[in-house]
Amino acid sequence: MDERKRKLKFRASRRGFREMDLIMGQFADRHIAGMSETELQEFERLLATPDWEVYAWIVGNKSVPPNYAGPVMDRLLAFEYDPLG
Repeated sequence: MDERKRKLKFRASRRGFREMDLIMGQFADRHIAGMSETELQEFERLLATPDWEVYAWIVGNKSVPPNYAGPVMDRLLAFEYDPLG
């Protein structure tokens, strides 16, 4: 795995609160190796978005804004993570 993907995996698992660490970290573990350049850019953008916003989208408290909709967000919304880590 290249350096960029390793750094993204690390960032995904160190989000700031436990639930997002688990969700984003496990998602990255399972999907980042196969992401295209466009998908990596989308994932980086999600990682740069405040945790509480992304978490609200994931749990369904808020709709995903159109400017954040895309294939990676779709996969993240459908992702089933292990809450025990």
